[in-house]
Amino acid sequence: MALSDDDKAVIAAIQEGLPLVERPYAAIAERLGMTEAQLILALSRLIEQGQIKRFGVVVRHHELGYRANAMVVWDVPDEQVPAAARAMVATQLVSLCYRRPRRPGWPYNLFCMLHGRTREETMGKLSALRLQPELSELACEVLFSTRRFKQRGARYHEKEA
Repeated sequence: MALSDDDKAVIAAIQEGLPLVERPYAAIAERLGMTEAQLILALSRLIEQGQIKRFGVVVRHHELGYRANAMVVWDVPDEQVPAAARAMVATQLVSLCYRRPRRPGWPYNLFCMLHGRTREETMGKLSALRLQPELSELACEVLFSTRRFKQRGARYHEKEA
């Protein structure tokens, strides 16, 4: 489905993130010369049509004081992955949880992110996770972040040169 110029303008306006104001949709709508209701309707339509596949928040943990961020990789028997993932998410200690295929020399198939202000805080969260019966006996490794890369949301249409 071809996008209209108005649709392209809406997508371009949200790609850089929503402004940190009380009514971000109203601010974007004003910039685009439309009402807040028109913008929300356009976004809803674009999501429904599949033109926008994902619309969410990118949390910049470092700016919030979380400096000890770790990816915990787990070696979970394939048939136990759904239960293990549900147990992780139920604790509300993880910000991401997803499955990936195993690779040669890499036995891990379930990944989760833990965030803490210190390494000790992050490791305490891992200890709390491991109290879950579904996780207590599983092998895992903790990979602390050593540098940050630019975090950004989805890009649908890059600006034309």
